[in-house]
Amino acid sequence: MSILKTENLTYVYEDGTKALNNVNLSVEKGEKTAFLGANGSGKSTFFLCLNGILKPGQGRILFKDRPVEYSRKGLLKLRSKVGIVFQDPDNQLFSASVYQEISFGLMNLGITGQEAVKRVEAVMDAMEIQSFRHKPTHLLSGGQKKQVALADILVMEPEIIILDEPASALDPKHTGMINNILKRLPEQGITVIIATHDVDYALEWADKVVLFNNGEVIAAGKTEDIFMDKELLKQTNLVQPDVIKLYSGLCARGIIDRNLPVPKNFDILEEYIICSAGSREYV
Repeated sequence: MSILKTENLTYVYEDGTKALNNVNLSVEKGEKTAFLGANGSGKSTFFLCLNGILKPGQGRILFKDRPVEYSRKGLLKLRSKVGIVFQDPDNQLFSASVYQEISFGLMNLGITGQEAVKRVEAVMDAMEIQSFRHKPTHLLSGGQKKQVALADILVMEPEIIILDEPASALDPKHTGMINNILKRLPEQGITVIIATHDVDYALEWADKVVLFNNGEVIAAGKTEDIFMDKELLKQTNLVQPDVIKLYSGLCARGIIDRNLPVPKNFDILEEYIICSAGSREYV
């Protein structure tokens, strides 16, 4: 079932730059989708359109088969269901303290009292940010800001979360934390969309990959199929994930069976190699 769809989406900036050109795309409910492409390819503009921050010049966006309405009421409704976490959290955080920041979105939705307190406390526990709940947002570290920015969205209980380069500028600890959250969100019924340059992470995490180039979608499909196509990846200045490079090389040498499913990580590839070295019976 399609939860989000764009039809002939086009966006031109005031300086004449055509950031999006007739983008037609569908996102399925519960799907994990990774957008890849060079900087300036249109990914961020596309995300801002999906959240209603930018209004396309042509085409339309449908959420649950209904066109987005650009009235104040319509946009508030959209943003309560389609949340976005910016690449730079400083563009998102503005309240005096972490607690106030996370509460702000709920107040806009008219949710106050015990229900608001319950939601805020629950999301702060989940994001492990209780220890700095009263700290000014501008004094947080980069990783902490990213946690709070994501909590901003989660507290509104959205159906779709969009993250633009979720691991950008994070240390390994916070990268691991954000990645673990992204694995859990679909289990909670949330559709997750990310932009990333990390092909290895996209291969392991995503169900579907979308390649952007010059404001257009040049490919969209099953993650393994997209990453097996080296010529297609070259069009967006991408290289194959390391595990696929090794897998392809082992297949070419007859070391493992090329009919095996494309491995999404090195643990799976290791199992293939072990089986091949032993009985050659694959599971």
